[in-house]
Amino acid sequence: MKTLQMISEKRLHVPMSVSWYLSNIGRAQGLQELFTRQSPQKLKILKEHAIAQSAISSNRIEGVEIDQARIGTVIFGRPALKDRDEEEIAGYRDALNLVHSRGSDLAVSERTIRELHRLSRGNIWDAGEYKEKPVDIIERLPTGGERVRFRSVSPTDTPEYTRALVSLWRDQSRDRDISPVILLAAFNLDFLCIHPFRDGNGRVSRLLLLLTAYHVGIEVGRYVSLERLIEENKERYYETLHQSSQRWHQGNHDPWPYIGYLLFILKEAYGEFQKRVGELKAPRGEKTALVEAAIARQKDAFTVADIRNACPGVGVDLIRKVLARLKGNRVQCLGRGQSARWRLL
Repeated sequence: MKTLQMISEKRLHVPMSVSWYLSNIGRAQGLQELFTRQSPQKLKILKEHAIAQSAISSNRIEGVEIDQARIGTVIFGRPALKDRDEEEIAGYRDALNLVHSRGSDLAVSERTIRELHRLSRGNIWDAGEYKEKPVDIIERLPTGGERVRFRSVSPTDTPEYTRALVSLWRDQSRDRDISPVILLAAFNLDFLCIHPFRDGNGRVSRLLLLLTAYHVGIEVGRYVSLERLIEENKERYYETLHQSSQRWHQGNHDPWPYIGYLLFILKEAYGEFQKRVGELKAPRGEKTALVEAAIARQKDAFTVADIRNACPGVGVDLIRKVLARLKGNRVQCLGRGQSARWRLL
């Protein structure tokens, strides 16, 4: 809660680079209602796509992956889960569904934070429970050694710090001493520095990013996976978090690298949303349009699996059907069999 304390004490001065992001996001919010007036069927496809990508990307950042062929079943079905990784991805899906279904009606509270952790961690023994032992952020060095990158709040102080974080969020949301978009990024930084759980803090932070975005009127995460954008910019995520967490315990840190990073992610999400809504205006079926748009974005040779990864929830048969129709006019097949590669003409 050290960043929110700085805001409360009016010790933060917004840099010009962050002001530009605020301006871009503000304009995008103005168009948000216009975008969401599109066909509900088209937006339904984007929602399903975003949920699948979010569950996969947020877990993959933490090293949790599942068989690509199982993604649709685990995300959209109710299968017998095969292993711990599938349990965690299915749990994250449940947490996403809670946030998306409740939106800003879901309170930003200590109870919600613990519930999001409980859901996203599946059936692990300490799901929803604060850490019992100190948890340090360890960096693995190229030489094979390790070093402590950041010491999180002690287990004894964790409940108090978490409650203070929620209280400051509530106060600042009411007082509006600073842009609410900066506020949500500051909240996210403070949560990660508190690091209240033994494991799963990163995933909960991304769920809280989505939830606090709803609270400040940003709904783009419903249609574009914020988690996927973070994964695609993972190196910058870790770099800015490291920069902004230095001297956090003393309340003398620089929060702007990480705040600027999250604002960049939101800006990118709005840009992608606008583009995808435009792509979905094609007269063909919604899923067909998504497949064609994914094919058109390929810069190098690609496989059916690449298109399927870009379009979770779309069946292989439809992808092959689209490729067969485009073959000779827009795409060329470079081989034979299921693993054949394709390229744009």
